[in-house]
Amino acid sequence: MCRSFFVSLIILIASSGFAQKLSQQSFVNTNSSLDEQAPVISPDGKTLYYTIANHAQNIGGKKDAGDIWISLLLGNEWTAPIHAGNVLNDAGYNGVAGFSSDGQQLFLLSHYASSGKAKTQGISVSRKTGSGWSTPENITLPYFLNRSNSLQGQLSKDGSAFVYSADSYSTIGEEDIYVVLRDASGNWGESRNLGRNINTPLQEFSPSLSEDGRYLFFASNGRQGYGSSDIYFSQRMDETWTRWSAPTNMGASVNSEGRELFYSAYPKAGFALFTSTLNSDGYGDIKIFYPPKEAMDSLVARVANNPTDTIVKLVEIKREQPINKNEKVVRVWGKVLNGKSNAPVNAEIHYQSDSLHQAFADTDGKYEINLPSVREYVIKVEAPGYVGTMERLDIRTFEMKSLEMNFKLQPIEVGATVNLKNILFQQSTSNLLSESSDELDMVVDFMKSNPKIVIELGGHTDNRGIHSHNVKLSKERVDKVKEYLVDKGVEANRITGRGYGGIRPIADNDAEDTRKLNRRVEFTILKN
Repeated sequence: MCRSFFVSLIILIASSGFAQKLSQQSFVNTNSSLDEQAPVISPDGKTLYYTIANHAQNIGGKKDAGDIWISLLLGNEWTAPIHAGNVLNDAGYNGVAGFSSDGQQLFLLSHYASSGKAKTQGISVSRKTGSGWSTPENITLPYFLNRSNSLQGQLSKDGSAFVYSADSYSTIGEEDIYVVLRDASGNWGESRNLGRNINTPLQEFSPSLSEDGRYLFFASNGRQGYGSSDIYFSQRMDETWTRWSAPTNMGASVNSEGRELFYSAYPKAGFALFTSTLNSDGYGDIKIFYPPKEAMDSLVARVANNPTDTIVKLVEIKREQPINKNEKVVRVWGKVLNGKSNAPVNAEIHYQSDSLHQAFADTDGKYEINLPSVREYVIKVEAPGYVGTMERLDIRTFEMKSLEMNFKLQPIEVGATVNLKNILFQQSTSNLLSESSDELDMVVDFMKSNPKIVIELGGHTDNRGIHSHNVKLSKERVDKVKEYLVDKGVEANRITGRGYGGIRPIADNDAEDTRKLNRRVEFTILKN
């Protein structure tokens, strides 16, 4: 079991008595073709609050960035969304930050303005009355500034800390994570940037805290992950809130090639909620993460036998093979799977830098290899009957001992489409960059090893700019790739090409971290 997955189990149940039965709840009714965000469950476990963007029934209509909606738990299913009404919603972005422990106060993201549009300059509180929630009262946070269009964050379970993401005074990247603390008298202090161990030059967002306030969950697109943004966790090392352990990716149990956000653990229920764009029409759906029963049972036994052990000690119990402190190596492990069926693939994996490191996936698709952590690697994964894939891995600055890398291989069959992620061009031109040669050479080898295969190269852009110009540029890039393959000995009559411009996106075009995924070259097998 991977370390990150084990830690997530600990966080889920460490404060729950760890004998609670998992409640198998269904969120199928809550999700739609729109963007579901920021799910928060009320303290009594009966009401789910979440934000839905661009809904026709939002206060601001389809242009509204998000209103609060609710679902009620009936049996094991959450009802279809119910609009939370005009008191909690206005024409701005509305979301729930959390509850007081007794459920009598509802904390809301942003300030509510007389103009009828929320301002992203703090938080607000609404109080439970006999007829529902009261009009939100703005809470002043000293020297609070958020230049972003929306506010993401959560109140800690004890109400003493609010973690949030913002573009503010001391932001390192595009958006950073901050914390503001409340003292025993109920007064809020000034915001603190959580520091460079958490924040990167890109975006960190949708933070939350574990029930004991010791672990931070957050999403980032500034680290190597599975998709456009992944969920990470980090342990708080002291009371300054600026010293954190190296963030750890939550792994494939949570993260995917899509965009994961808004992770929040509910230990008493035995699950965590988050949102993902995987298999969701490109928009966020609410997902639920249940630890496998066998993993939970094993952890329960360990905790029962060591009731005084801290979370950190429990992590040490399960840590995989320790690495000599004098060795600068990273244990890289994972699975190779069939991209169509998810069946395990017995593959060969090459990690190439100034020397070659080789690993083999077993019959279960699993592999493991120790790599020097002072290198940049080109990774090639190949197996008979499959189209090989290539990735790049730079662990020269990674402060880690273990890294999970999973691969999916496309079976060789008519209609299979392969995204050539490492074919890169000079901006706004069809000039190939030198680092494209590794993956292009893999395509050459593939074509020569399968002499009957005919492919179509497809060029794609994002949706910015003039459509006709995008089509022209994408076709020129396809022609440049074909020219490279033919120069390397592939017959020209086995390759057709087309520029599609921006009409076939595979990700959201609204943000740069996802928009860049649409700028790609891929090939489709036409004949085998």
